[in-house]
Parts: sequence; C-alpha cells; structure tokens
Amino acid sequence: MKREKVDIFISGGGVAGLTAAAVFGSVGFSVICVDPTAPVTTGDAPGSDLRTTAFLQPARDLLEEAGLWDRLKTDATPLNVMRIVDISGPAGTPPVSRDFEASDIGDAPFGWNLRNWVLRREMLDRLGDLPNVSFRPGVGFERLVARDAEALVSLSDRSQISAKLVIAADGRQSPVRAAVGIDVRTSRYGQKALSFAVTHDMPHGNVSTEIHDQGGPFTLVPLPDHDGSPCSAVVWMTDGPEAQRLARLAPSDFNAAATDRSAGLYGPLSLVAGPQVWPIISQIADRMAAARVALIAEAAHVLPPIGAQGLNMSLADLACLRDLALASPDRLGSPEMLDRYHRERHTDILLRVKGVEVLNRTSQSSSAWLQGLRAHGIKALHDVEPIRRGLMRLGLGARG
Repeated sequence: MKREKVDIFISGGGVAGLTAAAVFGSVGFSVICVDPTAPVTTGDAPGSDLRTTAFLQPARDLLEEAGLWDRLKTDATPLNVMRIVDISGPAGTPPVSRDFEASDIGDAPFGWNLRNWVLRREMLDRLGDLPNVSFRPGVGFERLVARDAEALVSLSDRSQISAKLVIAADGRQSPVRAAVGIDVRTSRYGQKALSFAVTHDMPHGNVSTEIHDQGGPFTLVPLPDHDGSPCSAVVWMTDGPEAQRLARLAPSDFNAAATDRSAGLYGPLSLVAGPQVWPIISQIADRMAAARVALIAEAAHVLPPIGAQGLNMSLADLACLRDLALASPDRLGSPEMLDRYHRERHTDILLRVKGVEVLNRTSQSSSAWLQGLRAHGIKALHDVEPIRRGLMRLGLGARG
C-alpha cells in the first residue's frame, strides 16, 4: 500500500489540533490532521460546543503568526478585569470582592473570550488557505509504528501515513497516547461543570467574574451582546449529582437557580444556550513525548476550568514545539527534540495543575475555616501590590 509522506501528522481536530495544524502549516511544514468527528461550526447545530475559550495575552502572538487572529478578533470579547468574589460568609455578611485589572501590568487586556464553535469555523477557513495542510474529518487514528527516521501511522479509512512527527491532540482519552504506552495520573473531585450562556440586565463591562462558594466557582465571562442584551458565558462547577439535577430543570427554574448562585451580581440571568454538563478532573501524562510522538493539550494535561489555564497551557505546548522544530527542521521528531520538549514543558505543567487543584479543593470545601481562609487569601493576594502584579503575570504564563 502506498504511504503518504508528510512532515507532521496530527491526531485530533478540536481547537488544539486545528490550531496546531495552522501553526505548523503557516511556517511551512506539510501537515495532515484527522478527527473521527466532523467539527460543528454553527451555534444552533446538534452537537455544537457551546463552551467558550479565554485566550490569554501570550496566545495572541501565536494566533497572529498562524494567520488566525485577524479572523478571530472581531468576535473576541476583551477581558480587562478579573473579579474574584467570595460569598461563603455567614448570612448577612457582605461578599469579599477584589478586582485584578490588566492595566496594572500593561496596556493589553488579560485576554479575549471566544465561542468554541466560532473558533472551529475560523480555524477550518484558515486551513483551507494553506495548500500544505490537509484536514480530514471522519477519519481516525488506529495504529502507529515508530522507526528511527519516521512514524508509520495507520488510519481508520485504511490509509497509511509516514510522518517525521506525530502530535497527539486527541483528548484526555488519547488513542495515540495509549498506543505509545504513556500512563497518566488522574484526580477526580466528584464535580461536574455546567456550561451555558445567559443574558442579564447589568452590563459586564468586560469583567470576568469568578464567584466562590462551597461546591466550586461560578464564573461569568463576557460575550458580545445577544439580541441587544448584555451576555456572558458561564461555567458553574458543583457536585456531580447536583449538576445533573440542575441540568434537568425547566428553563425558568434553572434561571432562578443560576441567579441565586450568582448572588444577583448581574441581575436576573436568562438562559440563551445550554446547559451542557462536563466532568471535572485533573490529569497529567507521565511524559510529554515518546518515539516520534509529542503530546499536547488534553492528551498531556487536563485541569479544572479555573483561571483560564487549560487551552493556554496547550498553546504553550505548541509554541515550544514550533520553536524546537524551527530551530532544527532537519531533526524534526528526533529523540533530542522530543526529550527537550518534555523537559521544557513538564515541570511547568505539574506546577500549574497542582496550583489549580489546590484552588479547586479549597473552593469545593464546606469547611467554614477553609472558606474564611479563602476570603482572607483573596484580600491578601490583591491588596499587596507586588504580590498582586506577580500573581497576574504568573497567571498569564510567566514562570514562578
């Protein structure tokens, strides 16, 4: 059987995989990207991903270089302020609220929020402009054999590909990761996340608001107006059975429950999309690479949706891989390249996943002592200026 030869094969056509195809295609590598499911690129289609993704500042440069930012920026809502609110105090106690302002550390917003189905639509359009990139929906990865100079990949349509580098962007249950025998460590919290979009009376003012109480945070992230009303995407983390109960409520009852959980900070909330329910876990691969294979995104790391770290860590994976590939194109996929990739990314990932895990455990707790500690921690982290600025830079990707 004749094999197609390509520089890079990507398993996974989600946001991370499509971004990887655009990033490597834009700097001249030949790329084939496959996914067993065709991406849904409209908000009202069955199976549409109604979640949103916040791209932090460092992501913009990568998206610009990949030819994506100009396509995305008109739908991107800037995140100028990160507001953290704790409402877990005794009845009658005012909430503890602190604003972390992007202007404290520069001229740009912390980042920009985009709807996932819009991301997929614009990324597919970009790939269509790259003659060296082929995206094949409806085709999945099956097997891989790594050799000294290449990886031989077999696909579900019985085709075969020879690639110098295989990128696993195929999710937390990654078939490629399983095929190369990389184990993962998984933590479960008994939580699920409800993701949905709402309109509300109060303008969001480009403020992302994270409201803490027991069970997990309730986060409102700005979106463009919907039918003339202010609109936000919401991620509501709570215990698994409670999330399932909430998802079954009639819309009017769900609106009332969501408004109550938000402490009414934005006024009455009215559902316009969702809710969808997602499991919350932390997961870290033991290694970021194997022979001819690099793991990125959820194939390498999964963490709770706190602090907009998930996809931004994935884009840091991509930026690292791209820089290593461009530094020595003739050694693409070599053991030296992939060992360095593992060393440069794995420690940072371990620290960030652990940090988010601690924040989530604290937010989930019903302990009055821990809730009080969290409220005092919010004040301390905000009110001491050097700590506040350092924390914001760390959240944007600076190394501690």
